[in-house]
Amino acid sequence: MSGTSTDVHVRFDTHPAHSTAVTAHLTGSPQGTAQALLTGRGFETLDDRTMVLARIDHEEPHWANKTAQELADQGIASEITPRLREAIHEEWTWADHPMSWLTRSEIREVSDEAQQIHDDIHHGRLLIHAHADDDGTTVAVGTYRDTGKSVYLHGENHLRCVAGAFDSIAEALTAFERAHRDTLRPGHAPMTDTERQTAQARTSLQTTDTPPVAREPVTEQVAAYAADPADPDVLLDNFLAEHSDWEKWRTWSDETTHAIHESHTLRIELTHDARPRDTAWTIAAYETPVSDRMWHLTATGTTPAPMLQTLFSHLADGDGWDTVIGRPITDTTVTAATKPLTDAGWTHTVDGRWMRWTNPSEDAGVQFDAFAAQNPNSPLGTWTIWAGPHVDQRTWALHASPSTPASVIADLAGELTHGTGTRASTVPKQTLQRTEQITNTSSPTTPPRTRPTSIRR
Repeated sequence: MSGTSTDVHVRFDTHPAHSTAVTAHLTGSPQGTAQALLTGRGFETLDDRTMVLARIDHEEPHWANKTAQELADQGIASEITPRLREAIHEEWTWADHPMSWLTRSEIREVSDEAQQIHDDIHHGRLLIHAHADDDGTTVAVGTYRDTGKSVYLHGENHLRCVAGAFDSIAEALTAFERAHRDTLRPGHAPMTDTERQTAQARTSLQTTDTPPVAREPVTEQVAAYAADPADPDVLLDNFLAEHSDWEKWRTWSDETTHAIHESHTLRIELTHDARPRDTAWTIAAYETPVSDRMWHLTATGTTPAPMLQTLFSHLADGDGWDTVIGRPITDTTVTAATKPLTDAGWTHTVDGRWMRWTNPSEDAGVQFDAFAAQNPNSPLGTWTIWAGPHVDQRTWALHASPSTPASVIADLAGELTHGTGTRASTVPKQTLQRTEQITNTSSPTTPPRTRPTSIRR
């Protein structure tokens, strides 16, 4: 045993709202060494006394047990509750694991490597440039910030692995685009159910089986970037009704609808039933009806209504052709596009190839990718207008190609900084508040610990 004398005590227990996550409750002082060791093992701080271990491979009990042993080696007392002890000794295996020839220990090593990839993305050490669908499997390409090494990722959750490495970002993106051009999308893939549950467990101990509170809808005025998304069909139909120089076209498939300007050089494509964070809108401008695209812009299905309405208003004004294909982006172009952000006092930072403007609350911003700007035909967005917890964890996003007119970006930036919209929310019904307060004072019951449906004991 090593370390110094301390009265810190760590109590490990099961998470009350997640089937496999583990909590660590710290008492005594000083807690620095214990907290550092717990952090090194993947625990994240929930409050002053509580840390949570939530993993995508559902191996939290195993790693909590190892952490308790390491604490003991440092002279720090710990306790494992009986129900967590039971989970530690529980024998289980993944159902239909693709590497069935591996031992239980070897499977754990593979899933731990996937966990490390997940954590590197979660903590911003691994930046994901783009993702794609490869015959039903998610693939992605990204770069480690500290080493500059670019990697090709294959799979999801506990099966994600590094399937290739590249010496440069350019090489990685070129290879990824060549292999997955048809399904390539910029940025992260939408979170899986496992990733979403893991993120929830890291930030809350609240159970999901608390009796629901009767609520009634209300509408509140919010910033444009936080407003509700528009109904896509209604938005497009209203736009067409107001602008007779545009016409709706249906394709042979019911999956998409097109709106085309009478000149046939500006087009809007709506993908119906797109997943919330996938591309739902694509705007494309052409020099002539048969020429290559001059510029294009995409928007996810969760893009707020005010942002899309501003974009459509710009298209209706006839400024969509205000560009020249192949014209390089200059400092003057960037300055003009971001003037509303500068005037509003948004924070401007430079991180390698990325220039970013972020609002004071750091939940909305604009990103300019100098690397993508050098390639007019790049599938990556030169401009990214976003809102959400972080630029790499966006609730919605607009992506624009290098030749997108500065006036388009400036209009959207202006709406982002000063625009407002509405958001539907719910509040408890006044007549039920007293009853709800009495009902909810009882202690919540702990849900039974069960493995995810993809696991059998």
